[in-house]
Amino acid sequence: MKKIFALIAIALLPGMALANESDVHLDEHRTDLHDTASLQRGAQTFMNYCMGCHSMEHIRFNRIAKDLEIPEKLMMDNLVFDTDKKFGALATIGMRKEDSKKWFGATPPDLTLVARVRRPDWLYTYLRSFYADPSRPWGVNNVVFKDVGMPHVLAGLQGVQAMGTAQVAVGFDTLTGREITEEHEHALYLEKAGSLTPEQYDRVVFDLVNFMTYAAEPMAVERQSLGWWVLGFLAIFFVPVYLLNKEFWKDLK
Repeated sequence: MKKIFALIAIALLPGMALANESDVHLDEHRTDLHDTASLQRGAQTFMNYCMGCHSMEHIRFNRIAKDLEIPEKLMMDNLVFDTDKKFGALATIGMRKEDSKKWFGATPPDLTLVARVRRPDWLYTYLRSFYADPSRPWGVNNVVFKDVGMPHVLAGLQGVQAMGTAQVAVGFDTLTGREITEEHEHALYLEKAGSLTPEQYDRVVFDLVNFMTYAAEPMAVERQSLGWWVLGFLAIFFVPVYLLNKEFWKDLK
């Protein structure tokens, strides 16, 4: 019995560590794996902004194209930038681990399963929480991941955020139709605008996290659909089993 409890404790340790990693409030990401257009936009953002350093070596390009309804030629011409890659190749990158460790201090992790390890809410909040910090090597820090070791690759879209005293929306007045704001310390505010509005940037990040959630489990939609069929089968199968059980015990009473 002690061994069983020990195994359960070991299995729960990663989740407990992540839960205690940060006390920052995480914004909800309402993942929608049925929104193919969102997944396509997310794949485009990932390939253009993330895949220079981060691979997805546990999924293949042809699987992404099939699930996201992207034609092969469109995929290979616009989303796969390594001309040596084949349509059925794994989504790896050309940067060598030795070089990346030298440049960044650590090898950028593979992101295939990051949405399952970190959760979509964490990713969604993280990608919207970079702020300027001159003391850091890349000039940025992150509210969710303190002393983050990567640059803010989406800064051109979002702009530059700063941390300080700012007005923060805390509610909505239904009578006037205006936001209710309060002055908070250590709040993020947009210091320099990017090429997108805050609403547009949030949508880009939503789509990106949506795609990363899909990549972490490409069979999620199929699994959920199959689950309903299994439950339906069990519900129907329960009827003859119940009648058989009733008939069996009838003669033994």
